[in-house]
Amino acid sequence: MAPQDGAAILASQKNEITEFHIYRKLAEKTKDPHNRRVLERISADEKRHYSLIRKITGKDVSADGLKVAFYVFLAYVFGLSFSLKLMEKGEKLAQDVYGGLPKKAFSLLLRDEQKHERELLDVLSEQKIEYAGSIVLGLNDALVELTGALAGLTLAFGDGKIIAMTGCITGFAASLSMAASAYLSVKEDKVSGKNPLQGAIYTGITYLATVVILVIPFILIRNVYVALATTLATAILIVAFYTFYITTAKSEAFWGRFLEMVVISLTVAAISFGVGFLMKSFFGISV
Repeated sequence: MAPQDGAAILASQKNEITEFHIYRKLAEKTKDPHNRRVLERISADEKRHYSLIRKITGKDVSADGLKVAFYVFLAYVFGLSFSLKLMEKGEKLAQDVYGGLPKKAFSLLLRDEQKHERELLDVLSEQKIEYAGSIVLGLNDALVELTGALAGLTLAFGDGKIIAMTGCITGFAASLSMAASAYLSVKEDKVSGKNPLQGAIYTGITYLATVVILVIPFILIRNVYVALATTLATAILIVAFYTFYITTAKSEAFWGRFLEMVVISLTVAAISFGVGFLMKSFFGISV
């Protein structure tokens, strides 16, 4: 066995014991009985993988404590599915190492890493992902409506504080309206089994939080055009972050969804900016 192969196998051995601890800790923290059973089974698989590799290396290795803490933190903040799917993306290196070894020794590891864990992770159920539609509704509407409204207000008023105040009032009213619409929409959907109130809360809070983030540049930056550019850049970052989150959790493609949301938001902002110019010229108002 070449030295580099030995180092790679030791790295995989460390990865297995690290993931054993990650899955075990997540199983201890999750309240859902189904998810707990899934995580306990995967944890047992990872421990067995570690033991098999140890027979080859003849060495004990310790877990990566920082990695364990990182993924447990991600699961706590962003949800179990996101954390596990993100970790799953790092499995390719381990699979490549296993694939380069005799199948007789590592057939169990190959089968588990390539099929068994994926099947288990795909059946994970979680509230944060089940209500992703409500979050997307609040986020999309806030980004499209507020970037458009703020772009139009920028040219119509030209005063950062007035723009921020108007944006906040508009955004707050819109968030309540969106929450009410989400409540009625979920209530009418008898098949989903979702709680209408929870759907409304997810939608309303997401919308309101997005409004606050988009309005802040107009409070902090004096030049309204620089503030608008900052708001648009912030909107793109929000789109990128959430698209990465939801596509990772749902194992979907990132770029198509990201570009679609960005194009829609910026197009609406550009049109609204033009409308603001026309309205200012037509009414002859200067603030």
